[in-house]
Amino acid sequence: MLLAPVLFFFASSIKIVSGADWCYQSEFTCSNACPGPDAWGRVSQHCRGRSQSPVNVVTKRVLPDGRLTPLQFIGYQDTFHGRLINTGHNVQLDLPQSIRINGGNLAAPYRALQLHLHWGKDGGPGSEHMIDGEQFPMEMHIVHIKDEYNSLSQAVRDRTGVAVLGFFFQVSESANKKFDPLINALKYITQPSTTTLRGVSLEMFIPPQKNLAKYFRYDGSLTTPNCAEAVVWSLFENTIPLGRKQLAAFSQLQFLNGKDMVNTYRPVQTLNGRQVYYSGSHVAVVSSVLLIISVLVSSALSVYTTE
Repeated sequence: MLLAPVLFFFASSIKIVSGADWCYQSEFTCSNACPGPDAWGRVSQHCRGRSQSPVNVVTKRVLPDGRLTPLQFIGYQDTFHGRLINTGHNVQLDLPQSIRINGGNLAAPYRALQLHLHWGKDGGPGSEHMIDGEQFPMEMHIVHIKDEYNSLSQAVRDRTGVAVLGFFFQVSESANKKFDPLINALKYITQPSTTTLRGVSLEMFIPPQKNLAKYFRYDGSLTTPNCAEAVVWSLFENTIPLGRKQLAAFSQLQFLNGKDMVNTYRPVQTLNGRQVYYSGSHVAVVSSVLLIISVLVSSALSVYTTE
């Protein structure tokens, strides 16, 4: 008989922590008229800012940046036991403070806080960021803050206080066994609640480090209220395969109001003049070729004019 009150208390605590004053469009009901993404500006003025996330990355408009060297992933290979939470809005895995990233033209070393995911419905479109208008079935965000800060609330006061690594998922014909521990644990948090994910590492959930040299970089914001514009985004080009049934397992979860937890993404925001940069070589090669051609044409025209 004590179970219901405990669950109600926990759901209420989640409600306070996760921000029940906002919701995704898929959460909205006539009886639960919470502000959807179009109305998040009423929840926090930051959500009306000009450097918001997510965005659509148009690859022909990105600029190569030689300073975007491969990131250093410290502690990503270490196993840990982490708290896995249905927050009422998404799934979040708390991470050990020993996990860090460095390099890649980041302003400082950053330590990990948590990872969370955004998805569609039963493996349909659900990523937050898009690449050339393509929306992937799911997107994972690994959230880090500068070492000097003790919390996310401190870090968001700094324009580069937060570094988020974004990974896109693709539907695979076969299951990705590395994700089995996470997928299997979802059945324990169907409703807003928590469980422990044991014996996992971040290395299990991302592509091999040798495949992480190519990524897009831009300055943006958190993608949920309060939408603080304090995030250095790194979006990796290599995708993560996940079986269709594995992707569909996320759609079995429930929001705080009991509706199916689907389409948990914010629509893309305008860049408003921001530049997206790229670490990979092929953009740089194309730019170099165009520069050489330009120089050759200029030289030819100069010779022709002189003669």
